[in-house]
Amino acid sequence: MNRASVAALGFTSLALSAGLALPGLLAAQQSLPAKFPARPTAPAITPADLMTRVYSFADDSMMGRQTGTVYHDKGTDYIARELARLGLTPAGENGTYFQPLPIVERNLASGSSIAVDGRTYSAWRDFLPRDNGGNAEPIQNATAIYGGMFRVNDTTGMINPVQAAGKVVVFTVPRGYQADRPGLLRRYPEAAAIVIASLDAMPKDVQNALAQPEPQRAGLPQQLPPVAFFYTTGAMTEAMFGAPMSSLRMGTTGQNVRGSITFVESQAPGVRNVIALLPGTDPALRGQYVALGAHSDHEGFGDPVDHDSLYAFYHVVRPQGADDGNKPATAEDLPKIRGLLDSLRKLRPARVDSIFNGADDDASGSMGLLEVAEAFATAREKPKRSILFVWHAAEEQGMLGSGYFVGRPTVPRDSIVAQINLDMIGRGKAADTPGGGPGYLQLIGARRLSTELGDIVEAEGKKFSPAFRFDYQFDANGHAGQFYCRSDHWSYARFGIPVVFMSTGGHPEYHQVTDEPQYLDYDQLTRVSQLVLNTANRIANLDHRLVVDKPKPDPRANCVQ
Repeated sequence: MNRASVAALGFTSLALSAGLALPGLLAAQQSLPAKFPARPTAPAITPADLMTRVYSFADDSMMGRQTGTVYHDKGTDYIARELARLGLTPAGENGTYFQPLPIVERNLASGSSIAVDGRTYSAWRDFLPRDNGGNAEPIQNATAIYGGMFRVNDTTGMINPVQAAGKVVVFTVPRGYQADRPGLLRRYPEAAAIVIASLDAMPKDVQNALAQPEPQRAGLPQQLPPVAFFYTTGAMTEAMFGAPMSSLRMGTTGQNVRGSITFVESQAPGVRNVIALLPGTDPALRGQYVALGAHSDHEGFGDPVDHDSLYAFYHVVRPQGADDGNKPATAEDLPKIRGLLDSLRKLRPARVDSIFNGADDDASGSMGLLEVAEAFATAREKPKRSILFVWHAAEEQGMLGSGYFVGRPTVPRDSIVAQINLDMIGRGKAADTPGGGPGYLQLIGARRLSTELGDIVEAEGKKFSPAFRFDYQFDANGHAGQFYCRSDHWSYARFGIPVVFMSTGGHPEYHQVTDEPQYLDYDQLTRVSQLVLNTANRIANLDHRLVVDKPKPDPRANCVQ
């Protein structure tokens, strides 16, 4: 699932110094092996098949499948080989299963530096520049000014925009927090640069993550003002003012600053959607498509951490993983953390980990979709309408793959009658999610455009034993998580295509290196995948096109849940 901001990475190195026991958690998490040998898959959707697929797709050798890397290519190659083996029709471009995306990377240009009172400072050592999607004007002898202490939704301790015009504005932030970069850039569009004096306090894993080039669609309009933005060390900040940081007062001015921060674009390698088709059997209906989708990418890899320390810390302190942001441990948390970590140490030796395997996010959805594709391809009776399978790239970079596909579809967009999105469908136990357990499933968007679609999912869910228990709380208008806007279904819904987003929900492993295959519930993953098959088959065999009875959104408008 797409993360709301880079700040949600959290300061994961905290887990190394905190130590960690939750009753019943150990038994639930130790039932599966760390590795599972691949086996031939069968036509039916089974836990064994899904284990084979997820353990392969989320293996360390895939190195986190980050968009624009050879490791993402490796994952999409695996999907395409399986589709060819199953005999499904290529539906990408030029007779292939692939739809290449015009994705670029923006890297810091050589020679980018900042000078203070004649002394030159180096990127990555003294300051960490951020790319705003467009190049700022060079800083020409701009005076440094202390902008104050940044606090969320509180500008009383910050200088006004008029004071900032033409100056290098330096802010500090309370320890454990990160500044709102877009908000500061929009508040101070006339500044020569905006600086956050926090690099010393920022853990190396976060620094490295912020320094990675962010893939983006070529030709996208710039979203933020062209103002230079960077983080500095305390030493560089004090050089700007010729005084200790502790002595600075809002509005204090300092030295002259010169320099430039320039980013250059290059084509990102191998970014591609994977698309296949099962043609419908009814000549009058096969030109209509039920689209099924998941995303194939994840977060790559980062700095080494102790796997079990991180696991214990997040299970105690941040049960929603990256969605809990930088929530710190309390004094009451520390004994629980230590107890859980001690218990894990008795089960296995310490293990250094650096790979964001993305087993639930979204190997579960991608491999569940592949199992559904195999079940459709091998079924004796095929559906009347065609089934379109799409593995979207670059969901983690802002749903770029789904946005590109729906903007330039390889089938007529108006012929897509519905879309089912699978993102994080491999967990959902009570230990993961309040109210979780057998049959638990979150539904988002199911009735936002088509009441009939929601009714079909409900009806199909009741046919299971035990019946599915659908949780709609995350679909509520105004929900703080904005989940309706955070995954690939939105790219379809914005054009009025009825969607349903299926997920078993968040958990402590969300966007952490601990999101590994042994922590998934393969019985639950099997049930959800079967529900997708049954629901898609039902829609594909209707004697009428799925009814859209709700207002369609403006496709140019921003998503607001």
